[in-house]
Amino acid sequence: MIIKIKNMRLRAIVGVNPWERTDKQAIIVNVEIEFDGERAATSDDIADTLDYRTIGRKIVDLVENSQFYLIETMADQILRSVLEEPLVQRVRVEVDKPFAVKCADSTSVEVSHDRRTAGNTTTA
Repeated sequence: MIIKIKNMRLRAIVGVNPWERTDKQAIIVNVEIEFDGERAATSDDIADTLDYRTIGRKIVDLVENSQFYLIETMADQILRSVLEEPLVQRVRVEVDKPFAVKCADSTSVEVSHDRRTAGNTTTA
């Protein structure tokens, strides 16, 4: 089963320019979490699934209270926080920084981790 948290619109201190160190900017976070949801589908009990509200709150707290220089670091830290949930088999995180490049809607970084395939982490 896959849970998707789409287009979380957050504000954070992120960037290397002096103005980016003082003014919060828009950040868009997308997270895709794969887990074995068979038990939850059968039981209809939240104790048997991932609580996406709790995961979402952790992401909001992490991003809005951060002061990263790079969105790469932000994406990696979000990924690590989601992986704290033991039911997670695979997670993919994309962090968009709107208008970071002139004439582009956004610039994004994606990072993923799959516990089933020897723990490879990929950044694109």
